[in-house]
Amino acid sequence: MTACRRSKVKGIDLAYARPGALLAGYGKVIIDPVEVSFRKDWDPGRTGSRMKLDAKERENIRSGVAKIVQEEFAKELGKGGAYQVVTEPGPDVLRLRANIADLYVNAPDTMTPGRTQVYTISAGEMTLVAELVDSESGQAIACVVDRRESQGTGMMTLTNSVVNRQEASIIASSWARILRKRLDAAHGIGKK
Repeated sequence: MTACRRSKVKGIDLAYARPGALLAGYGKVIIDPVEVSFRKDWDPGRTGSRMKLDAKERENIRSGVAKIVQEEFAKELGKGGAYQVVTEPGPDVLRLRANIADLYVNAPDTMTPGRTQVYTISAGEMTLVAELVDSESGQAIACVVDRRESQGTGMMTLTNSVVNRQEASIIASSWARILRKRLDAAHGIGKK
């Protein structure tokens, strides 16, 4: 088994690539379902209450973030038709295994009636742990780990479910753009 070597990818904390692996042969991408795990010390209460979030509320947050990440990757990779998002392996199909670790939502909004408004400096943070593999052989091409915190304004801002979703989308789309740029560079797209 060939070991991956540390690689530099602008905008990514840690990246590793298999020596000699190329992205140029891939024009299609399978995006595996995204798995999400919360940071171990995350134990939030309902906004304005001492009651903890129940299992259903936590699962709604988890599945909501998974859906956002999956959609942002599919949307970015599908732009302009350069890469086709598919569901079946093939010789020119790259598999993306993107997972979110250490999700921490500062003010989870369960949208319960009469809830208290909450202001935060940041909506939260999450870490992408992703692997690119050949869809037929399963051989790893590259893997990345990148932690992001929501943009925040540097001052207290009303934080609710709309803000939380928007911030998760911004983070996920930034990761998707980085992957798209790497694929474009491998295919010579955008070079003059």
